[in-house]
Amino acid sequence: MSNTIVVAYDGNDSAKRALAFAVERAKVISGNVIVAHVLEWSPYKFLTPQEIEERHARRQDELSRAEAALLAPVKEEYASSGVPISTVIKYGHVSETLIKLATAEGAVQLIIGRTGEGALSSRLFGSVAGTLAQTCPIPVTIVP
Repeated sequence: MSNTIVVAYDGNDSAKRALAFAVERAKVISGNVIVAHVLEWSPYKFLTPQEIEERHARRQDELSRAEAALLAPVKEEYASSGVPISTVIKYGHVSETLIKLATAEGAVQLIIGRTGEGALSSRLFGSVAGTLAQTCPIPVTIVP
């Protein structure tokens, strides 16, 4: 059985608390943590070849910035934690992408921070945490 924990991470305060919780949990189960950052990206089939090329270049820039600004500091901060930490950046719908990643990695838990969206916007548009809590096939922990 895997002892992998996937934690959603976007650099905000709740994500930092979720990551700290994930690392402490991984210590207890002698596990490892995958820190996942998901960039929303929807494919457009009606783009011209030039637009597709420009979009691909922007995508590469986004990946580089996310790695340097978000994930590299996490690796450095937790390097001495005793917990193996790896990072991954994916494009797609956040909830779906996190579930696919957690499933593919055989994770035993998915941890996410709660951003504290207003009740109205959560009801109208849904929330990542709420969607994961309802649809994820593995246990989800929402860290306040």
